[in-house]
This record gives sequence, structure tokens and C-alpha cells, in this order.
Amino acid sequence: MMDTQLDWSPYDSYGLGDAFAATPSAGGAFGKAAAVCIGNRQCQRTGNGVMCPSFRVTDDPAHSTQHRAATLKAALNGEYGPQPFIGPELEAAMDLCVGCKGCKRECPNGVDMALLRVESLAQRWAQLGGPPGRERLLANLPRLAPWLGRLNWLIRLRRRFPVLARLGERWLGIAAQRSLPEGRASSFLNGQSREPLGLPQGRAVVLLVDTFSNHFEPANAQAAVDVLLAAGYRIHLARPTEGQRPLCCGRTYLSNGLVAQARAEAERMIAALVDYAERGLPIIGLEPSCLLMLRDEYFALGLGPAAAKVAKSALLLEEFLAKEHDAKRLELPLRPLPARRALVHGHCHQKAFGAMKSMRKVLGLVPDLEFELIESSCCGMAGAFGLEAEHYAVSMRMGELSLLPAVRQAESDALVVANGTSCRHQIHDGAGRESVHLARVLQAALDRPG
Repeated sequence: MMDTQLDWSPYDSYGLGDAFAATPSAGGAFGKAAAVCIGNRQCQRTGNGVMCPSFRVTDDPAHSTQHRAATLKAALNGEYGPQPFIGPELEAAMDLCVGCKGCKRECPNGVDMALLRVESLAQRWAQLGGPPGRERLLANLPRLAPWLGRLNWLIRLRRRFPVLARLGERWLGIAAQRSLPEGRASSFLNGQSREPLGLPQGRAVVLLVDTFSNHFEPANAQAAVDVLLAAGYRIHLARPTEGQRPLCCGRTYLSNGLVAQARAEAERMIAALVDYAERGLPIIGLEPSCLLMLRDEYFALGLGPAAAKVAKSALLLEEFLAKEHDAKRLELPLRPLPARRALVHGHCHQKAFGAMKSMRKVLGLVPDLEFELIESSCCGMAGAFGLEAEHYAVSMRMGELSLLPAVRQAESDALVVANGTSCRHQIHDGAGRESVHLARVLQAALDRPG
């Protein structure tokens, strides 16, 4: 039996019908998860939706979910030799998968190719003795983030002297054309008390400040705090035991196939949040790829019942506010903004988990704001995918499908709203426009005294 690194046991009961006659002979439940794909080829269409970004830009079935699943099944059946995870066939099939989760929502059978790709990478690194340096570097970004502010001078030099960017591409495989984010001298959480924020009588909530909001875009975390305080909530900032480094969801590790490291981060996260969940407190996150890990991939990390408790309490900011509004508990004083129009781009994981309805509802609370959702697939940045030199061109082509042209055509005074860190990065690089998180929009619209 194959020794998998993720927990595929939910698929153990699959294979009871004719649809799963093609289940690979090896891989156990992992093989059954690949066999969920029965060749419907919904992923090889180009209508509305997310799936499949790489097929949309290449028009090549070899870069579709269906082909990836078929290749994985062939690998588990021994068609590519005894070590298929380090062979060229599986590597080529998985190369352009951006982990968008579109297939999990849009495929009739719910193929979770993003997770299948993670297991494939984990098996590859196990057979190669570990990942390359670039993948290790990108995976460890949360650990490096507190010190990256000291390297801003180097990032500015890189921007000023393109030869340095080209050297970085040669040595590290980071695309020379890409901008790099600058870290902050001090993180958001370092400047906050460990005591709850807000009035004692306010309804208690938990705010999960992700790595990017903490170290790179603290204004987003501050905006969320301002909005929740204005609405009368009492905020607990999620933290580990005193003296430990900040919490991390583990997304960067998981995306790079480092499952053990992702599990270690997830265990710290669950330990910090489970008491809040057991008390019934909403756990609110800002970054879709971070918060939604608690509701999705944590179940594949074998974290036990505590993970399920946390998952039930985990909500994106827009989901929480929409839920409170529907329950007639939301008292958020908002006034019209100077900008009366907004374009909204949804992160792939927001779309995959149906959170865009909440985005529409919450933006609709801002008086006189007209907004339009850009009908787009993946922005193309997809975490670190768009940073990688060999993927830069494909990344930009994904953005050019609809997102970047829509942003360029927008009025100069229109807001561009994007909740994903990587989406904002792509909009900056590809369209030369700054975009903002929903929390910043609501913060700007707060009707404050004076």
C-alpha cells in the first residue's frame, strides 16, 4: 500500500459503482480520489467560471484537470515505471495547475486537483530527497517574513537596476519582470495588546491576522479592526502561546508539497483557536487562501475533531458581516464614498467556496456605491505561481483573459476591490493599478464622529 502524506480516508467508501471501475490498482483512497474524474471534460470548456485556468490560456487538453487526473491514474497503475512521481509525464501534467479549487466546485464530480497535486508534489520530494531551494524559500516565507523588512533596500535596488532582477531570476528562478513586496519594519500584531479590543459588552469575535496582513499589508488588518469595532464587536486577536512566532495557516508549505511542515503550522493554529470555537465565537479571516484552509485542507491533514470545530466557526470577513446583516445584528454606520464606482475581482477560493454572494451583499451596504463583479477566471498570480520564472508568461496570459483588460478600462477614479494578496499583486504588475481589500473600502466608508 502506498504511503501517502495526506489523509485520503474520506474516499475509502468510493468505488462502489461502475463510475469507479477505472480506480488505479495502487494508491488506495488517493487513487480513488483521482478516479473521481470520469472524463466529463467540463474542465475543457471556456464559458463562465474558474475552471480550468491553464486550459483556458493554452487551449490544450494536456493542461486540463481531466488530463492531470488521467495521468495520475496511469502513474498509480504503473504505466510510468516504479517511480512515476519523478518522471516527466506527471511533472508535465501538473506543471500549470495553479491550485485554484475551481474543479472542486465546478466539476460535476468535484475533483480536488489542487489537493491531488499537493500529494503528487509530496511524493516527488520524498523520492528526490527534498524540494529545490526556490520551493523551500517560498514555502518558508511566513518564517522569513519578520526579517524581510530589513531587505527592502535590496528590493528597491532590484527595481532600480534590472540587472539585479535578471541575476535573481538566474540564481533563484524568480521572474525578473515581477515586483516584490516590501516587508514592514514592525508587524501589525507587535503593536497590539494581547487584551481584547472593544467594549466589554460587545459580541466577542476572533480576528485571524494572516502572515501577509501582519507583515506586508498591516493596513488591511487595521481596517478590519476599525470596521469590527465600529460595529460594536469585541475583538480577540488570534495568537499562539506568548513567546512563540505568529500563527501561520500553512498554505505556503502545503502549496509547495511540504505536508509535514504544513501540518505542524495547522496544529499550532488549531491549538490557538479551538477554545474560541468551543465557546461559539466566530473566527474571522481576511485572506481567502488562508482562512479557507481551515474549512478545507485542514481535514486532509488528519488533525482530528478539533479541526472540525474550528472549521465550523471560520468565516471570511465578508461572510461574517453578511451573516450578521441577515440576522439583523449588524449595526455598521456607513456613508457614501468619494468614489461611486467599483470593480470587484474574486479570489479563486472565494469563488470555489461561494463567498462572492457575501461580497456583493456587504458592498451593497455602502450607500450610493455602484459595483460590478469582473467575470474572470484565476488572476494568474496564484500565490507564488506567477513569481516563478518559467510560469511568468502563462501567469500574465491568465490575467489577460479578462481581469487585466477590465481593470485598465475602468475609470481612473473607480475603486478596484480584490481580497486576495496575490490578486492585488497581479493587478499592480499587470495593469499598473492599486487595488484594495474589502476591509479598506468599509473602513473608508465609516461614518465617524467629527
